Amino acid sequence: MSAYETIQPPFTLNFREMPKKELRAYFKWFQEIMQGRIEQLASTVQSPGFENWKPNFSPDSLNALGEWFATQIETRPRTQEEIDAFNAQAPFRIELSGPELTNRTFWIAMDIGMYLNQVFLRNHPSLKWDQPLGGKRFVDYGQPVLVGFHGGKVPLNSVRLLVTLAYGLRDNRRGGGRLREIYDIWSKAIT
Repeated sequence: MSAYETIQPPFTLNFREMPKKELRAYFKWFQEIMQGRIEQLASTVQSPGFENWKPNFSPDSLNALGEWFATQIETRPRTQEEIDAFNAQAPFRIELSGPELTNRTFWIAMDIGMYLNQVFLRNHPSLKWDQPLGGKRFVDYGQPVLVGFHGGKVPLNSVRLLVTLAYGLRDNRRGGGRLREIYDIWSKAIT
């Protein structure tokens, strides 16, 4: 696997616990780092087998990007602390299956999520950025999302979607073509 520059966010990323002022600062930070993260992604993707990939923000660019992503999934054993923390918030004890994704994999998922957002925005100008700050029980509370899907009722959190895809790739339940499928499915929901 090639080197991939990860960064440490200046936030806890425990969105439900963050004060609204800190959430707004996170949203601003996310927007500010996006271009640099997409550049990092592009320079890393253009590796043997993917030399011709260009971040041109076209839906077709997602095909090769998804295939590349499928080759980049790395895992590590879960720590006892992670297992205990998960079970502390669960209503009953659950045996966690499979290893955990590495920080590198999480960052790649985040960066591809940022790129996917830009593909949507450039190809569907009716979409807009938002940051849900209503109820803390909302799954995407405090996180950058795109709105304009399903009559404005369902926001798209591309980063969360890409992390979910990474777990599917880890378990061989999904292939790299799923990235383009995600774009096509959500494009049909734009109102």
